[in-house]
Amino acid sequence: MISAVAIVLAYLIGSIPFGYLVAWQMGVDIRAAGSGNIGATNVARTLGRKAGAVVLALDFAKGAAPVLLAQTFVESNWLPTVCGMAAILGHMFPVWLRFSGGKGVATGTGVVAVLVPIPAFVGLLVWLTMLSALRYVSLASIVAGAGLVATRLIIVPEPFAPDQRILTAFCLLAFGLVLVRHWGNLVRIRRGQENQVSESPLMRSLGKIIHVLALGLWFGSGVFFTVATLLILQTWREYGEMSFNERPVWLPLTASFNAEGGTRIFGATVSPLFPVYFLLQGVCGFLALITALGFTRNEPGRTVHRIRFLVILVAVATIVAGWPLSMKVAELRTQRYSHDEAISKPAKEQFGRLHAYSLLLNFGTVVLTGVGMALAAALPGEAREKKE
Repeated sequence: MISAVAIVLAYLIGSIPFGYLVAWQMGVDIRAAGSGNIGATNVARTLGRKAGAVVLALDFAKGAAPVLLAQTFVESNWLPTVCGMAAILGHMFPVWLRFSGGKGVATGTGVVAVLVPIPAFVGLLVWLTMLSALRYVSLASIVAGAGLVATRLIIVPEPFAPDQRILTAFCLLAFGLVLVRHWGNLVRIRRGQENQVSESPLMRSLGKIIHVLALGLWFGSGVFFTVATLLILQTWREYGEMSFNERPVWLPLTASFNAEGGTRIFGATVSPLFPVYFLLQGVCGFLALITALGFTRNEPGRTVHRIRFLVILVAVATIVAGWPLSMKVAELRTQRYSHDEAISKPAKEQFGRLHAYSLLLNFGTVVLTGVGMALAAALPGEAREKKE
């Protein structure tokens, strides 16, 4: 009974048409203005950014609040997730406006911010990047939804396990709803009829800030990971080469421990880091690539922007190739120590070669991102701003 009440209440909260109410207070029927949508984007275009920001915050809150309330009653994921979906459906199909509502992005953002905060944060970064680069709110929302789903599937070891499947299903369903609700926008983008966010100093600065931060984190994480893994490998091999009496008293290793054992421990230590490392590299690469694409669109005549885009594109390609390769190397690292010679022999033969390829790709990523950092000295708008 409590669950049914919570779900209905979540729908009713989600149904509150804040966009319509804020516009009505200002003497405007938002359904007859602009695109006719009651969401924050249309309110901002019609009544100004301050009104749009108010609607955005309220729509976000009406998505987050039902989920937070549900989490206080139950420890499982199912009720908060269902309440979150009910709030989104309430915004899309509000009973107060004859089931004609908004597209659910802001409300959905409030829901996922509580349910899956890390994927939601990645989705927010993707949304800001796409918006600053291409100026289409609808396209930014769709790609952000895809980024949220991809992050969920990557960071959760078993996203479809019994205790995780409802959250995964919610992410997939929410993305599907966003895609369906924005299908008309995609058609208008293809025809060149979709409204874009107006050019402004804020938009220009946002793109450059995201680009520099993404490149810096991308380059810095690559250098740190490379240097750290080399130092860890050297340290464990040195422990293995020490005699039993030379080893630190706090390190309880057997007398038979040798350099090969140090290499094995190094592999076991570093392997769990690869998924996180490549996810970070992938997100940074995507952000840097999209903002670089935006620079080529904003100042198409400058050669440096085309060079920057190509350099980052190749760097992203090294990540795409290096990720599955590193996973294969980690698998072979274990197999080559198998007692079954039919498994260990081919694993040893492949390990050295594929490991070398993996190192070369990682080195290539670091070099290319370093070049991208150098090219950040020629960001768009510098010459124009100086003239003015």
